[in-house]
Amino acid sequence: MTETHTGEPAVTHSDPTPDVSSMQKELFGVFGDHERFDAYRSADEFHTVVSGERVTVGVRDRALGVPHRTTVTEADDGLCVVWGEAFTPADATTGTAEWLLDRYREHGRSAVEGLNGSYLAVLEHDGEALVAGDLIRSWECFYTDALDDRTFGTDATALVELLDETTPRRRSVLEFLHLGTVLGDRTLFEELDRVPFDGYLRPSSVGEFRRFVYDPQPGEYATALADRLTRAIDRRADYPGRTGLLLSAGQDSRTILAGRPDVDHCYTIGRPDSQEVDVARKLATQYDTEHTTLEPGARYLRADAEKIKHTQGLRESLHVHHAGYDDELDVDTMYHGLLYDTLFKGYFLERRTYEISGVEVPSTRLASDVDPVESLLDTLGFMPEGSQRLGVRATELFDDAQLDDPRAFVRDCLAEELAACEWRADSVHNRMDLLVLRNQPVMHFRTHLADNYLESFVAADRELLEWHLQTPPRYRHDVTVDAALAAMDESLLRHRPPSRPHTVELLNQAERFARRKLPLLTPIEPAWPDREELYDRHDLDAEFFPDRPTLHDLPARQKLRVNDLRWWLP
Repeated sequence: MTETHTGEPAVTHSDPTPDVSSMQKELFGVFGDHERFDAYRSADEFHTVVSGERVTVGVRDRALGVPHRTTVTEADDGLCVVWGEAFTPADATTGTAEWLLDRYREHGRSAVEGLNGSYLAVLEHDGEALVAGDLIRSWECFYTDALDDRTFGTDATALVELLDETTPRRRSVLEFLHLGTVLGDRTLFEELDRVPFDGYLRPSSVGEFRRFVYDPQPGEYATALADRLTRAIDRRADYPGRTGLLLSAGQDSRTILAGRPDVDHCYTIGRPDSQEVDVARKLATQYDTEHTTLEPGARYLRADAEKIKHTQGLRESLHVHHAGYDDELDVDTMYHGLLYDTLFKGYFLERRTYEISGVEVPSTRLASDVDPVESLLDTLGFMPEGSQRLGVRATELFDDAQLDDPRAFVRDCLAEELAACEWRADSVHNRMDLLVLRNQPVMHFRTHLADNYLESFVAADRELLEWHLQTPPRYRHDVTVDAALAAMDESLLRHRPPSRPHTVELLNQAERFARRKLPLLTPIEPAWPDREELYDRHDLDAEFFPDRPTLHDLPARQKLRVNDLRWWLP
């Protein structure tokens, strides 16, 4: 048995250079032997190709062989590819791929239950082949049956290019336009689908595991979160080269500084004089780390091919905030705090509100009578007024894009997704969080990072996902996270987030209200730049839609979605 597990990529030929429209990092496979693989792709496009009787896989990854990153193993009776970032149990004595193949021999598809991280695994043994994702589908795996063989991969563009023709899927196009996210296991094309959330793919079937199921337990939730965050960051602390952190002023990314105080460089997007940048700069100084402010401009919003391809046609490119700044991100390994708000803080849960002096003030307590779909419409990417105008205008570019009632359409789509969550969740609140995790609108934020750097996805750690599943939703909020951060490092909240200047939430609400109402006080600024102002200042209508003046009065965010779709559906 041989396993690729060295400090350098195991390359037996010249380093592959992908086409500009494809990903630098890719897994591509065919349920078939090497001859069938060669019918679709050349081995020269990949760092290594692993072949069995039932499945053949090509891997392009500059981190191939770096510990806890992509590894492969081949044996007389099978093969295993673990692609991404994965950790075996502490008592494992072999490399990741070898360990998983041994488990697969003994336990079949349940072997992946012991693997931790953000990964895709491809396995073959005894005539059986399997592609398995991690618990939260942190990597998309696309597949098509429109060719002679079932083929699959991480790059939607690469699979679409193999198809003789594609048919736009009307429902997905409409979801993208009105919500900014394609829901479920679909894509923009009838011929292309996705491996499900917490799911797997076989040569002629597709299914779901039962790893991600809510099971609330009693406990000391803040202490447990602090301990698990510390271990999760520590597991990812030895990656090579210069290390970077996308640092906001909020609670999330600063946890990396507690676990990795030796981060070389922090980056924050915002105006140099903004509240967000001011707090982030103070955090970097506190931990003796270099800091760079990335000032927003046209490149913050501009959606070019380099940015849009990382959305995989599933999500609006707007959320890849850093994509225009690659030339300034001078690091090899990049950390971030993605998904903390959903997993730990219940960002998408509906809270009770109280009326104080005529103003509704939210609390940390959950609402008891909640319409989950209506609540999610307010926090996801639906914009009612723009959607009423969007249908007629979009029909000029996309066939059959008209909707009589966009709100009813989006409600029906979300209700269907909510129903799909029922067997995994014990309450309406957990179903709301699960719906968002199944359709996370910002996942391509990390897809772009992973394609350009050695990226580490801390929140995808198995221990942290278990914390989310075992912690009742009424304890998943900012106050719990505050207590966890204080336990990790008592000075970590010395410089508090601009939106939460006090440790008592009622005081935060009072100050936000006062700053909105009193003329001599400066309002608390949003964390992200004003998209409408940036779009207008840089006259992006002239760049994106010079011959489509009817689109110009739509909200900037919807116009950016239309521009994204034109790349996928020219």
